[in-house]
Order: sequence, then C-alpha cells, then structure tokens
Amino acid sequence: MSLQSSKIPATIITGFLGAGKTSMIQHLMANNAGKKLALIINEFGDMGVDGEVIKGCGIPDCDESQLVELANGCICCTVADYFVPAIEKLLSQDPQPDHIIIETSGLALPKPLVQAFNWPEVRTKVTVDGVVAVIDGRAVADGLFATDPAALQAAREADESLDHESPLEELFEEQLGCADMIVLNKMDLVEDGSLEGIESEVAKHSRQGVKSIQATNGMVDPRVLLGLEAAAEDDLDSRHSHHDDGHEHDHEDFESFQVELEPLEDPSVLDVKIAEINANHDVLRVKGFIDVPGKPLRHVVQAVGGRVQRYFDRPWGEDKRRSSLVVIGLHDMDQAAITKVLQG
Repeated sequence: MSLQSSKIPATIITGFLGAGKTSMIQHLMANNAGKKLALIINEFGDMGVDGEVIKGCGIPDCDESQLVELANGCICCTVADYFVPAIEKLLSQDPQPDHIIIETSGLALPKPLVQAFNWPEVRTKVTVDGVVAVIDGRAVADGLFATDPAALQAAREADESLDHESPLEELFEEQLGCADMIVLNKMDLVEDGSLEGIESEVAKHSRQGVKSIQATNGMVDPRVLLGLEAAAEDDLDSRHSHHDDGHEHDHEDFESFQVELEPLEDPSVLDVKIAEINANHDVLRVKGFIDVPGKPLRHVVQAVGGRVQRYFDRPWGEDKRRSSLVVIGLHDMDQAAITKVLQG
C-alpha cells in the first residue's frame, strides 16, 4: 500500500453563502453507501446554524460524535489551535472515519485551507481528495457576485488596469480557482436559456480541465464527488489566488451579529422583513431558528438575498426553545437599523 493510499481522504466543500453546501452534505450523508463520514464545519457567526441543521437531518445512524464545529474563525489562521486538534479528534476514534468532509465558511478562501494540510501533524495522516466548489446558479445568472454588474463592466472596458473587484466577486473567483469539481446548484431556479451564460462565467475563473455538473438541492451522487484523488496539497501552484503574495484574513470585509426575537405565531412575517433589510442594507445572508408556539418542531430560516427558505426540521427536545437569527453582511452594515426591522 502506498503512503498516499494509506492516508484518510478529505473533501473540502467550499462555496459562497447560501450556495447549498449544507444541503449537499446532508445528501452525501444519506447516500454514503456504508462509509463512515466525519464532518468539520467552519461557520461565520457565533450560533452554529449549519451544524445544528445537519444534526437535525433525521438520517438514521447519523453520529454526532463525528461532527466537529469550528465557529467564527478562519481555519487556516488557527491551524495549531483548532484545525489540527479537530483532525486529531476524528482520527482518534475507533474505527477511524473512511472520509472527512470539511464545510468551509461561505466567506472562506479555500487555498490557505488546502495549504494547512501540509502541516506535519496532518500531512502524514490525511490527504485532500478534492476541493468541491458549490455555486448558486441563480445568483450567477443574476450577476450577484459583482456589486453593480453593468457599472463594473463599463469601468473595466474603460480601464482594464483598474481593480474594480468587490469582496463578493473576489471570493467567487478564489473558490472557483481552487476547485477540482464545480457543482452548479439551484438549477431549478434558473430560467431557460441562462445555462450557457452561467457556464461561461464559471469557466472564466476555473482551472483548465475542471468539470462542472448541475444539481438541485445539492443532490449529487457521492461517487461523483468523493474519490477524486486530487492530492490537492501537492498541487498548490495550479490553484490561483489573489492572495498568493500573503494571506489576508478572509473575513475582514464581512461581519455577523445575532438578533434575538420573540416566539412567532406566523414565521412568514419574516419574509417581508428580510426582503426589506436585503433591499436597504448590506446584508448577504440570514439564517437561524424560530420558536413557533404550539409547534413541537424547530423552524429553520435560511435566506440569501431576497430568497427565503423556511421549514420545520426536528423537535426542540432538550434544547431551549428560542427565536434567534444570525445576520451576515458587509463590514459596517447598520446593525441597529437591521435589528429594529427584524424585531419590529
């Protein structure tokens, strides 16, 4: 057996806020063909919403001991303190996991995380089987990765030497430029005739030879995503990054805060409120849980832009019933005004 094959494979799942990473992980877990999957979830925000959603997935034999959450931090900046211990915790289990899945924060630069697998404590035990970028197809079709697509294009045509990239667009390019596989998700929301434009935009920022596949609700056969054998930690030079001359903290352009709400008899009232803060403030993502009186199940809220998804997922159980939302947006967004709308 070669050294490479003796290592446990790890798949890094990257993608912008709300692209569908968590849904895809749930699908992988439900269709893992008997493999023991371990999860590391890196979130931006103090309340671990994605981890809680996965715990409430209702999948038989879903072992919460195989899930490690790293909240409110950049994995690659905290390798010694958080990432290495997380890997060691998973590898200390008997039996060891067959495959490790890492869901990055939607604001993460993926290449520095791949570089973290070259740390001595990790390199001899785990290899990056592949980096999978999950892309919100509807968002690409709508030009949402540029602050003002028309103005941006005009400025570039006028002066190509200028750097007009927004933080969102740069993240989009970073995630594509590091990927071994690209999943064009939420294609059920894409209008007919838009696919060619989406594929063209994605191809501009992808590495040569990297394939893209289409998906809805993150439903991709695990055989397509796992087993790429990319050994990405040995192939860093081909993965373009804007930050190759020095890693900048990938969260510095963004911030998050938590809003506590009263129990809501009708959680649909949030749809209008979220649409309002999206239209008037620099909000990128809203996610959390709502206590609906008289209902035994927790109500999940996931919003990207003006699109709001809500559903009941699992009983509250021993958890304290609460209504709480995490708001993620650009740095210096008006937290007081946003909170007033959501609590009003």
